[in-house]
Amino acid sequence: MFAICPVRMIVFPGMTSHTSLRIAGLFAGIGGIELGLHNAGHSTEFLCEWDESARLVLTKRFPGIHVASDVAQLAAIPAVDVLTAGFPCQDLSQAGNTAGIHGSRSGLVDQVFRLIDGAKPSPTWLLLENVSFMLSLDKGKAMRWLTNQLERRGFTWAYRVVDSRAFGLPQRRQRVLLLASQTEDPRPILLNQDHGEVEVTDRSGLACGFYWTEGVRGLGWAVDAIPTLKGGSTIGIPSPPAIWKSNTRQIVTPDLRDAERIQGFAADWTAAVDEIPGRAKTSRWKLVGNAVSVPVAHWVGERLKTDEVYDHVNDAILADGDRWPRAAWGRTGEHHSVDVSMWPVAHARPHLHDFLAYEPALLSARATAGFLSRAARGNLRIPEDLICEAKAHLETMSPQAQLAVA
Repeated sequence: MFAICPVRMIVFPGMTSHTSLRIAGLFAGIGGIELGLHNAGHSTEFLCEWDESARLVLTKRFPGIHVASDVAQLAAIPAVDVLTAGFPCQDLSQAGNTAGIHGSRSGLVDQVFRLIDGAKPSPTWLLLENVSFMLSLDKGKAMRWLTNQLERRGFTWAYRVVDSRAFGLPQRRQRVLLLASQTEDPRPILLNQDHGEVEVTDRSGLACGFYWTEGVRGLGWAVDAIPTLKGGSTIGIPSPPAIWKSNTRQIVTPDLRDAERIQGFAADWTAAVDEIPGRAKTSRWKLVGNAVSVPVAHWVGERLKTDEVYDHVNDAILADGDRWPRAAWGRTGEHHSVDVSMWPVAHARPHLHDFLAYEPALLSARATAGFLSRAARGNLRIPEDLICEAKAHLETMSPQAQLAVA
């Protein structure tokens, strides 16, 4: 296990541990990164987001901040200290089309580098966020392309996969944070802290989350948490994970407001979307599922204030062709893997069944029947007691539907 290095106070040129940084957010979504950085004392100067619903949320939640609509049409970004980009994951996600880093959606990250090249002055920091699946998709081609682009421009980079559960949220959400700078050292910010993973294996009396939309090829499953909230599912619609409340023997889906809270937002953060005539509530689910967990960004914002240095003595050489690890850093001619967990911290979090503040909805008979049917056709090791509970749940709601999958 990587040991936290001794702290030595060094102030980076032009920065102090009390500096409030100026932020510009591209692909801002509903503002998860920017809100987290704001909560850490930094200020948002500019936002850009294509989705009309998300722009309405940003306008309501970040009053007075200009929100541009099309990153491809931006001539320039304002002078800021940090440029953030939770760029589209559709081509890199396991639940997406896996077209890769040059797909029509994820390929828009090209615009980030175009804007950096034209920025005068260049932002001190670049923060990118995306799904962890991109580390293995096409043998890590996406990360290789990103780091090559950074090194061509003289950046030192560091990345780490982090889990939202580490930051006090009952959601198993693993995302890559990639931080880079041409003048500063990103390594102590992302890599110095390591608590070690905290896994819950005894599920007695605890609520468990699972994807009811799956059952043949994969089952997202989490004890005392939900699996990743997603903007879409394998059946093509935004759908919240189910929650098996073993203490009440119910199978439910969380209220949208609790989904917002599970991402670290206030309840009804996306309520402004309801002002758009004809806009379905599912669009709010999609926005929440695509967001960055606020406390994760808050942690980065606090770490950007650090004066620590990084000790790489225990890091291993990362050679060309090696699989991308959970954490690494590099610069031109020098790449290293880092032995750290996805839990840089371990903030206390409530049990999932205690976290839910709003009345959940019972998983519908149709959804339950579909889950059981797919489970019967597949070869997944789904807990037998969950199968029994799902059958009992279905029978209670609809005896006819239960008979159809018996």
